[in-house]
Amino acid sequence: MKYKDTLNLGKTKFPMRGSLPKTEPERQAKWYANDLYHERLTQNETKPHFNLHDGPPYANGNIHLGHALNKISKDIIVRYKNMTGFYAPYVPGWDTHGLPIEQQLTKAGHDRKSMPKYAWRNLARDFALEQVKKQRQDFKRLGVLADWDKPYITLQPEFEAAQIRVFGDMADKGYIFKGAKPVYWSWSSESALAEAEIEYHDIESTSLFYANRVKDGKGILDNNTYLIVWTTTPFTITASRGITLGPDFEYAVVQPANDDRKFVVAAGLLAESAERFGWNDYEVVATHLGKELDRITAQHPWDQNVEELVMNADHVTLDSGTGLVHTAPGFGEDDYNVGKAYGLPADVTVDAKGFMTSEAGPDLEGKFYDDVVDIVIDKLKRANLWMATEKITHSYPFDWRTKKPIIWRAVPQWFASVDQFRQDILDQIDQVNFYPEWGKKRLYNMIRDRGDWVISRQRVWGVPLPIFYAEDGTAILDRDIIEHIAQLFEKHGSNYWFEHSAQELLPEGYTNEHSPNGEFTKEEDIMDVWFDSGSSWNGVLNTRSELNYPADVYLEGSDQYRGWFNSSLITSVAVNGVAPYKNVISQGFTMDQNGNKMSKSLGNTISPLEVADKMGIEILRLWTVTVDTSADMPVSNDILKQVSESYRKIRNTLRFLLANTTDFNPETDSVAYDDLAAHDQYFYTLLNELVKDVRQAYDTYQFKAVFNRLINFINVDLSAFYLDIAKDVVYVEAPTGHVRRSMQTVFYKTLLDLVKLLLPILPHTAEEVWEYLPHENEAFAYLADMPEVENLTGAEELLARWHQFMKLRDSVNKALEQARVNELIGKNSEAALTLFVTDEQEALLNSLNADVRLILMTSQLHVYPANQAENATDYDGFLINVAHAKGAVSPRDRMYHEDLGADPAFPELSKHEAEIIREFYPEALEEGFE
Repeated sequence: MKYKDTLNLGKTKFPMRGSLPKTEPERQAKWYANDLYHERLTQNETKPHFNLHDGPPYANGNIHLGHALNKISKDIIVRYKNMTGFYAPYVPGWDTHGLPIEQQLTKAGHDRKSMPKYAWRNLARDFALEQVKKQRQDFKRLGVLADWDKPYITLQPEFEAAQIRVFGDMADKGYIFKGAKPVYWSWSSESALAEAEIEYHDIESTSLFYANRVKDGKGILDNNTYLIVWTTTPFTITASRGITLGPDFEYAVVQPANDDRKFVVAAGLLAESAERFGWNDYEVVATHLGKELDRITAQHPWDQNVEELVMNADHVTLDSGTGLVHTAPGFGEDDYNVGKAYGLPADVTVDAKGFMTSEAGPDLEGKFYDDVVDIVIDKLKRANLWMATEKITHSYPFDWRTKKPIIWRAVPQWFASVDQFRQDILDQIDQVNFYPEWGKKRLYNMIRDRGDWVISRQRVWGVPLPIFYAEDGTAILDRDIIEHIAQLFEKHGSNYWFEHSAQELLPEGYTNEHSPNGEFTKEEDIMDVWFDSGSSWNGVLNTRSELNYPADVYLEGSDQYRGWFNSSLITSVAVNGVAPYKNVISQGFTMDQNGNKMSKSLGNTISPLEVADKMGIEILRLWTVTVDTSADMPVSNDILKQVSESYRKIRNTLRFLLANTTDFNPETDSVAYDDLAAHDQYFYTLLNELVKDVRQAYDTYQFKAVFNRLINFINVDLSAFYLDIAKDVVYVEAPTGHVRRSMQTVFYKTLLDLVKLLLPILPHTAEEVWEYLPHENEAFAYLADMPEVENLTGAEELLARWHQFMKLRDSVNKALEQARVNELIGKNSEAALTLFVTDEQEALLNSLNADVRLILMTSQLHVYPANQAENATDYDGFLINVAHAKGAVSPRDRMYHEDLGADPAFPELSKHEAEIIREFYPEALEEGFE
């Protein structure tokens, strides 16, 4: 017989290597074959509801790392909530309307203007649904469990009808209006844009300084005085209708020595203006406050039919320029507001495609707005009004889809008023929890400062604005009519709008005093896609029986503070007076390891599906919890390789625990907590603290804290301590003896708790481990519940004592390491350790009631009073002596003993080992050992 045959060496068929790219799809197939998603919900159907509402990704193109981070994070939350006493469904969604799909159709060779609108929309619908189908398979490969067979899609008739009803409610409250105020206009998309569709880039612009001759100075300024204004958009001079001054700023009337004209600039900017315009010698002949110059008029630089009005407004600053702002009400929000207050027209001289119209003048008509700078400068110079030209670099808005700069342009648009209920929105923000906390202030400031929401788009693929026009042009926003349209859409879909005339769409027999002949037309614009997704609280939460409104959580990227978080909040508060969410979680963006934004042009993108095929999606899921998602996150193949090392550590730890509990039946072999060996009781308490900390981190959506706590527990508490001492127990002690069963009890509990705590993050691995736990009743780990925090009597005091002991252990390890350096010992098992302890240290050791020698992993241990110390070294307050162990080493437990051969039948074994052999391996008496 061999000695190893008497050891309880752990054995398990659980593979060391996960082979994740191969096994994950197989495991996912089992989940769907057994309908695991609904199985878990059925188990929880009487429990409190928890609803994470999915922000719909756009149905276009392959999924990227941002998608993966988002969906995995949501899956972690939903799995955790389902395992902690909640009914937590997850209904995925897709955003399917809008320009990107139209652009894809154009790229594919389809011509929108060569076919009826409904035909174009059918093409768009088919394309969108094909993208949904593709992305759904990709999301499932991420290991995300959801109601994939019943997602919500914004093109679904029932969703469109719910969206129309939101619009109807807002219209009924007077929040919807039509106006011609300037909006973000994308000439590249030929459509108005919402604020959420804008991104900013630095550009170089031409800054022009030019003079307007005073025409009616109201007795304050004469006609030889010129107002110097500046602009960074030269094309808008064609629609300049006024000059705006700060009412309380002081303005200087300057007479340069080399010019017979007088000029007006802000006194606070006089020095830099003089340098810019070459006024080496000048005299300030008068000063006036801006309010004193109010309503003076000046001549347009070249249009003799336009007299520009001097106005006062608070948006003027002295940060740059001259303190006199060229004002074109049709091309800017501030310009529009001050112009409206003074009764000026909002003239527009640029068409939908960005070309100058006839109103700009014959020498500018037909030219692209950004190509007229030289012509404008030439016109100013010929009129002797040009003062200076500069190049400036500044942040400028771009169309986020076409990546082209936009302009502000006043065109008739439909708006949702925010101002009427702005305070209600701000009050609701205060009721919402934000993760991270700075999100509250960010959204608050955005709502506080935002203007009205332009909700109309001059496109085809989207939900039509359910508005009719009477014969005299009166817009019809009747609540009953809008509900009638909602019912039509619910039955036929929104394409019905484009397939039928206004008369066919209106209720039979409908009349209106503004249409005496019974003639009506319909609105041709569609709604902003942010109104689509911004209505999802009504289209999903209020229409799906398994969901509740408001949602418990909205989780999306930090760009959604101006997108989905924003639009959903506005519509929900407008209709119901409450925020659509109780908690908002925002995440940063994925960057490469050098902090650069990922892009195909830089070649630094990583496909989540490639990661799944090469490393396994578990690695990407684990990466998700290793990073601080509240900020931008680095990811690269090297980083993922580091994450895979953490995965291997986790997997091998679980495998070790499995291997050493294969002969343990928790129903018959468990040891009660009060009867556990002292070191096992201590570790059981550490495990309980882990459960408390990890659950608290999950509850507050702190995924990185979950990972840090788990990996620290595995590396430090388990591997560097408990599993280190475990081999001298689980391998060596009697198979069914109390000492071994005590440790196996804690092993099994640790294994179970770790599997459950890890499951939301690593579901494939957790389910794989579960298949090797025959004593657990649930068919899947996901059907089990999270471990509960136990109320262990005296746990705080116990941990405090062991905390002090671990300081001693650290000192002992230092002493043992020094003994190795001195070549006194090799392994710890070769050491005889002597501790010279103070009364307080002795009391500590006694209070543990533990096998201290086992825990310190030496063959022999002696404890004496500190006053008897000989040849001892002080290690951080502990007097320690290390000598080579006495006796001989046992070939079975590899420890030194002084009682080898106490049992004559086993001359190489200690007395304790011999007792184990006689009881559990009696055949050794006859066979002997090799």
